[in-house]
Amino acid sequence: MEKKDLIEHSPIRFFDAATKAGLKAGEMGLISAKKGLGKTSILVQFGIDSLLNDKGLVHVSFDQQSSNVVSWYSSILAEIAKKKNFSTMTEITEEIVKKRIVLNFNQETFTLPKVVATVKSLKEGGTSIDAVIVDGLDFNKVSAADLKAFADFIKAQKMTAWFTADSESTELKGTLDADKIDSFATVAHLATEGKDLALTVLKNGEGSVKVDAKTMLMSK
Repeated sequence: MEKKDLIEHSPIRFFDAATKAGLKAGEMGLISAKKGLGKTSILVQFGIDSLLNDKGLVHVSFDQQSSNVVSWYSSILAEIAKKKNFSTMTEITEEIVKKRIVLNFNQETFTLPKVVATVKSLKEGGTSIDAVIVDGLDFNKVSAADLKAFADFIKAQKMTAWFTADSESTELKGTLDADKIDSFATVAHLATEGKDLALTVLKNGEGSVKVDAKTMLMSK
């Protein structure tokens, strides 16, 4: 098995093809859902796709220990391999995790501007970073100005960034305050749909992809 096979069968290919809502360099995206539904698993799939495409990734978590985040990556990679009957993932996994940095912060003491400073410091130190994931951030504790500053940084560095937000709203206007939504090029909402789940685009593109409730993989 080659890495290109994994890229071709990445769940993100389904998302890109079905919604046309994939991020371009310099853009940020947001995945919303009610708490505990599986937002992290969606972000991990975007993270894995970046790693498979040889992009350096920083995964910042505000609500999970780093070991738990690493477990998510291992679990999702295993599910992708199982679904496509890939017999072994060891070499590829060892290769791509070298491009991943997982950071765990407490939002009470570590603000979004500090995340920018940390990523900037890593880049200045020679670390290649093309994509950033910010999971578990409480947007009620984030100002629109700080979020815009983060978006401006991502744009200036030509990176991409995915965030999560706790929200049960199926409408864009109910996801976040308007001045915060403006910072995101793409917004998609995860919700139950029958026995499985669906990830529906609310901004930038249209349509949805199914999410298997057992494996949490996006699919047709």
